[in-house]
Amino acid sequence: MATSLLNKQFSRRHFLGAAATSAAMVGTGFPISRVAAQSTAQATAIEQIVQAANAFLETLSEEERSTMLFDWSDEAQKRNWSNFPAALDPRDGLMWGNLSEASQAAWLPVMQATLSEDGYRRVTSAWTADEVLKSMEANGEIPSGGPGGNNGNQGGPGGSGTAPSGEATNQGGPGAGSGESDYGSDNFYIAFIGEPSTDSAWQWQFTGHHTTVNATIVNGRISLTPSFFGAQPTTYADDSGEVVRPIGDMNDAAFTLINALDTDQQAQAVLGSQHIDLVSGPNVSEVVELAPEGILIADLAEEQQERVTALVGMYTGSLNDEHAAARLAEVTDVYDQTYFAWYGPTEWDSAAYWRVAGPTIIVEYSPQNQLTDDPRDHIHAIYRDPSNEYGIRYQ
Repeated sequence: MATSLLNKQFSRRHFLGAAATSAAMVGTGFPISRVAAQSTAQATAIEQIVQAANAFLETLSEEERSTMLFDWSDEAQKRNWSNFPAALDPRDGLMWGNLSEASQAAWLPVMQATLSEDGYRRVTSAWTADEVLKSMEANGEIPSGGPGGNNGNQGGPGGSGTAPSGEATNQGGPGAGSGESDYGSDNFYIAFIGEPSTDSAWQWQFTGHHTTVNATIVNGRISLTPSFFGAQPTTYADDSGEVVRPIGDMNDAAFTLINALDTDQQAQAVLGSQHIDLVSGPNVSEVVELAPEGILIADLAEEQQERVTALVGMYTGSLNDEHAAARLAEVTDVYDQTYFAWYGPTEWDSAAYWRVAGPTIIVEYSPQNQLTDDPRDHIHAIYRDPSNEYGIRYQ
C-alpha cells in the first residue's frame, strides 16, 4: 500500500503548493501539475477536467479501473456517498490510501480543474482535518471506534452499495486501509460514474468522512450538488503553525449576515434557541425544496442581500471560475423564493445552525454534539439543489 502524500506532510500546504505553481514539488518532491482552468471558454475548462481524468486513469491498472469505473446508468453508485467514515458506511471505488504515489498525484489535478482555488482549499483542508482527527483519536482526545452513535442524518443516501466482485486490494469495507482507525485521509474513495467525456454525461465522486464532492459534467455544465462540506476539528494548525479553518469563512459570513439584520428581521429569521441537525442531510436521497421558513431574501435591504450573496457564493464559488458565475445567478435570480433561517444564539461564534434554502439551493450548517465537548468543533454542512441534484436539470 502506498503511503499517502497527505500523510507525508500532514497539512494543507502540499495541496495549496500544488495549486499555486505549474509544477509544485509536493511532500517528498513529487511533482503535481497545476491544471486549473485558464481559458475563458467553458468548453475548454471541461476539456481540462476530462484530460486530467484520463491522465489519472492512465496511472491505474486494469483491475483498478474496473473497480472505480461505473456505468452512467448506475443510480445506486451516484448516491453511494455518506458523511460516515467508510468503515461504517462502505464506499465503492478506489481507496486513496491504496493508490500509488503516481495515481495520488494524478488525481489532484482533476479536483483542481473542476473546483475554484477556494473550493479546492476547502475540500483539501477538510480532508486534512480528518487526518488531524485520526491523530486526536490516537492521543485519546476523542472516543475511539468511530462515530457509531451519531444521529440518523449522517448515513449515506445510497446505502452501502454492492462491492465489485473479486478481492481487489482497493475495495472498501470496515477497517479497510489503515487497519487502525476509521478516520484519516487514506479512507477516502474515488469513483467515476460514466467515462470522462466532453460529449457524454459523467460524474466524478470523492467521498469520505465529513467530505464528499459529487461533480457531474453534462452538456457543457457542471453540477456540484449534492456535496458535503463538514469538518472535525474545525480549527487546527498546519506544519508552520498557521491556523486552518476549512469552513470557518462560511460560518463567519453567516454571523455577519444575522447580525446585519435589525430586531424585527431577526425575529423572522431566528426560529429556535438551540441548534438543530441537518434537514436535508446525506440520508435524504431525493431532496425537495424546503417549506418557506425564516426571512425572505427579497425582503432584505440591498446591502443585506449582498451579504446573502457573499454567503451562498462560498458554495457556488466552489466551482471553477468559468462556471461559478452562472451557478450563482441560478440562486440570486430566485431570491423572491429563497429564505434565510437560523436556530441558536446570534452572538458571534455561538453554536448555531443556519441555512439558505430556495428552489435552486439548500445550504445548511449544523454544529454536532457527538464526539466533542464543543459542538462548534464538529460541523456538518451540506450543499444541495432541489432542482439539479447530480446535474439532472442540465441533461
